[in-house]
Amino acid sequence: MELRHLRYFLAVAEELHFARAAEKLHIEQSPLSRAIKELEEDLGVVLFVRTTRSTRLTHAGKLFLEHVPRVLTALQQARDSVQAAANGFHGQLRVALSDGISPVRLSELLALCRQDEPEIEIRFFEVPLSQQIKGLRDDLYDVGFAQLDEVGDGVAAVPAWSDTLMVAVPARHPLLAHKRISLEELLRYPLVLCDPQACEGHAKYIDRVLRHADTEPLVVERVASSELMMALVSAGFALGLVGAAHMVGSHDQGVVLRPLALQLPPLMTYLLHAQGEPSDALMRFIERVQALESPEVPLSTLGQEPDSLETDTP
Repeated sequence: MELRHLRYFLAVAEELHFARAAEKLHIEQSPLSRAIKELEEDLGVVLFVRTTRSTRLTHAGKLFLEHVPRVLTALQQARDSVQAAANGFHGQLRVALSDGISPVRLSELLALCRQDEPEIEIRFFEVPLSQQIKGLRDDLYDVGFAQLDEVGDGVAAVPAWSDTLMVAVPARHPLLAHKRISLEELLRYPLVLCDPQACEGHAKYIDRVLRHADTEPLVVERVASSELMMALVSAGFALGLVGAAHMVGSHDQGVVLRPLALQLPPLMTYLLHAQGEPSDALMRFIERVQALESPEVPLSTLGQEPDSLETDTP
């Protein structure tokens, strides 16, 4: 079994079409088919059922697919570690990010790491939460960040920092007459929300918030990033729901943030790591996270006047 067999298998498993997989791999279809046959002979199983109309994974193929991405990722990480050592780094931390973690917190943390331990290389992986949890259990990542602490056995979730949920409103929108926006007023307008597959923890938090109202929300778009959400809000497409820290340093004049007129638990970000004794480098990283203070969010950055956070409404 060679690495090309694994890469070819993964391409066919993702495309479920030999011609498209060959095109993706930039090879002819006949060597691809030959390589898959070699792999099946080596394993002693049939991985694909192929007809004139379709290609599908067998049960053995599905089981094999659970392992192949992890093997290829581990090999790539081994290459990266060797390259890092060649470039003068003495260690590495693999950090998984889910839920569109606030860049202002991440930037501050990274600056601390560079200052305290410049010899430790930090590599980031933006992945869905389910993939992060599996990767932490399989030792593909050392640590991760997400906005959900329901991570199951084998993974520890430690509160890292909190944020305040805000309504992102287009400039010159009628809702800006309110200093705080009620859920009833919010749900009179279409919303753009995070896609649960890309931002599972954030999406679950928003879902719990919206359950406080009897009205069903009109969700016109689900996006994978807060940047796209803000672009749609700025264009007047819909309202959004986002953590205040995401707007720190933003120069988008087309979006104004308003707080909800509702007592809510903070939007919490958790540090995730495999249960057990952390390595010394990971322990120092965790200590830096816990030492971070929640940054002040300047009201001018949020597109608000200073009295916009008062508790009364017009």
